Amino acid sequence: MRILHDEDVDESILSDKIIAVIGYGAQGNAQANCLRDSGVNVIIGETEILGGKPNPSWKRAQEDGFEVMPIDKAAEKGDILHILLPDEVQAEVYERLIKQQMKAGKTLSFSHGFNICFKRIVPPAEVDVIMVAPKAPGTEERRAYLEGFGVPGLVAVKQNPSGNAREVALAMTKAMHWTKAGILECTFEEETYEDLFGEQCVLCGGLVELMKNGFEVLVEAGYPPEMAYFECVHEMKLIVDLIWQGGIKRMAEVISNTAEYGMWAVGHKIIGPDVKGKMKEALRRVENGEFANEWVEEYKKGIPFLKASREKIGKHEIETVGEEIRKLFVKRKSVL
Repeated sequence: MRILHDEDVDESILSDKIIAVIGYGAQGNAQANCLRDSGVNVIIGETEILGGKPNPSWKRAQEDGFEVMPIDKAAEKGDILHILLPDEVQAEVYERLIKQQMKAGKTLSFSHGFNICFKRIVPPAEVDVIMVAPKAPGTEERRAYLEGFGVPGLVAVKQNPSGNAREVALAMTKAMHWTKAGILECTFEEETYEDLFGEQCVLCGGLVELMKNGFEVLVEAGYPPEMAYFECVHEMKLIVDLIWQGGIKRMAEVISNTAEYGMWAVGHKIIGPDVKGKMKEALRRVENGEFANEWVEEYKKGIPFLKASREKIGKHEIETVGEEIRKLFVKRKSVL
């Protein structure tokens, strides 16, 4: 795949556009501020009262100096509607507050393809539909921008009746400095399926279960939980940092020969063909929409499984021990 950088993109197409960022959470905050700091005209669409109480996101956007307005008004005023609300609420908000504002000349934009890919949102044929997806959390995007660099990102075009959808999407990434790191072009389906698979099997689900099971095996065998935490959780970051900096080969060069031999001799016996088979099943459920349907139903029920899972991990020894271990790495104020 070709990687696009600053010299491949012209951001002047945004000069007469108003980007309405819908939602001012972590991604909305980061992307709106980066776009504005690059000279793009940005407004914020938010809900002023949420759950009967003032919405802190509305207040935060105002304090950050943005023009903030109800979502339907922002959708009416904006040329590019960049929806950065949580996946599970986007379809409902679109139907109630955005759909009626969609007309020829408008661009509907996302940072994740979930609702388009699984047809929870079906835009009219006369509007452009694009995706600009950062490969980093919002805090990292903003930090990288302020340091004069950027994070990598993905660009996709689903509908292009104007003929300019790709150019608009790429211009948005350049304004947020993602082209300094590099942009890949893909489809909505590629981004959505890979993202869900990665979260479930490797980055979040797989990693957490690997650390938790390793911790439990050591503790159940009689080893101090504090030592188990250091070995199975704390040092994970150090190893991942080495891989991030120089790849798996570089990590193998840095660790001891004993550790490297154990890695090649034992690792594949733990994460082997049976696990790969389960990963393939997880990917199948992502691609055919089973996971999406399951998550939407969970949300409609009030997320009982999600809430119970959060409560359960909070009570696990890996968390109670970890809380004490992490205090060791808080910089202590010197006592005069």
